[in-house]
Amino acid sequence: MEAVRKSSSVSNNGVVSKLPLYRSAPPLEVRLEDFELYAIDRLRVLKGISDGLSRGKKPDEMAKLVLDLWKTNMKNQHSSEVVNKDIISHFVLRLVYCRTEELRKWFLSMETTLFRYRFRVETTEVQRALMAEFDLPYKAVSNAEYESVKDKLNQVMRAIGQSTTTDAIFYKVPFEEVPELVAGRKVFIQKGNAYIAMNQVVSLVITQFRSHLSKALVLTNRKWTSMIREQEKDRLAPIIEALSTSYLGPDYSQPREHAEISLKDIDQIAKSSFPLCMRHLFQKLREDHHLKHGGRMQLGLFLKGVGLKLDDALAFWRAEFSRKVGAERFDKEYAYGIRHNYGKEGKRTDYTPYSCQKIISSAPGVGDHHGCPYRHFSEENLRAALTRMGVGSRPLEDVMDKVRNRHYQLACTLTFEAVHGSSCDAGVNHPNQYYNDSQRILESKKSSSNP
Repeated sequence: MEAVRKSSSVSNNGVVSKLPLYRSAPPLEVRLEDFELYAIDRLRVLKGISDGLSRGKKPDEMAKLVLDLWKTNMKNQHSSEVVNKDIISHFVLRLVYCRTEELRKWFLSMETTLFRYRFRVETTEVQRALMAEFDLPYKAVSNAEYESVKDKLNQVMRAIGQSTTTDAIFYKVPFEEVPELVAGRKVFIQKGNAYIAMNQVVSLVITQFRSHLSKALVLTNRKWTSMIREQEKDRLAPIIEALSTSYLGPDYSQPREHAEISLKDIDQIAKSSFPLCMRHLFQKLREDHHLKHGGRMQLGLFLKGVGLKLDDALAFWRAEFSRKVGAERFDKEYAYGIRHNYGKEGKRTDYTPYSCQKIISSAPGVGDHHGCPYRHFSEENLRAALTRMGVGSRPLEDVMDKVRNRHYQLACTLTFEAVHGSSCDAGVNHPNQYYNDSQRILESKKSSSNP
């Protein structure tokens, strides 16, 4: 791991900030347990930010979301450890997300967004101290120059709903350094320079932060592939490689209390409460009386998680497979795998149903039916499947828009909302969560119609 300079940033005038710039990794000793736990906590923050952005939250909503996520996940019982946790978790995830272009792009975007909103809540003194740390060559506009452009500056500030005070501080920078402000017509430009107010400095700092982190991720990737991966193949590498697809939600290895499904109800429940990925597998099993290994694992563990008992699971799979391969071959070749999933064979591990992240990252081949339909179906097939589920034309276009932008879980969330006529603010992160939430809504509607 590239070893952050200090626990906090200190400027020449002694102003202390708890917002690190992550220039270089700290020479801190970290317990292996904390190495992973800190990274998971930060990952909850970044994934929360990603979900907020993909749901189109407004800037003020995002500001509240980011700070709430940070407060919830990055606290530590020892206040002195909060900054260390911040720094360590950033550099662990830098290792996790440096490994492919797609991972680097996501991490860069989420970390930049996180830094933006954290920077905004710092005091003016701290913000100026952080600017100094970036060694930005820009100085505040002199009083004489300010007076010469004051009217123009006031015009621009009024146009964006802000006002200037007599002691307002402005910086003059090359306009290409603040592209988002220029694009939004939020600055006065003269002779190639943009005049930015102190409360707009975040755009200038973000450009520098993003540039530094982008280069650092490429360098980290080189170190990972040339040295770290081999050196740490038995210790850190397995943790690093698992974190980018890790599921951070509740455990669905056991059904919720009193939840049990019977074979006589399974077809109706599949139609009303299965997410598209499981509904598709269920239909293919009914049609073909067979599923390949990936499909059997994905559907079998899901059914276990929603409350299908082992004996019923064996009866269910035997009834289908025996129509294709015969009961004797089923008992010989397939029954063991079902008992194994329920922890009754082999190492007797109680296997957990697959999360959305695991399903999305799978790679189904020819003849396979597992995976995520939002990612793996053609547009024509996905539209047809969603129409069969009862998704109307307007929400269908919203779903397809999310699919085109590769927001597969959000596409599933919008499908849930369209089918159930109810919002799902937490988003869909697990097929078993989809099922549980669906059942809860249906039970609530049933009880309200039968007081």
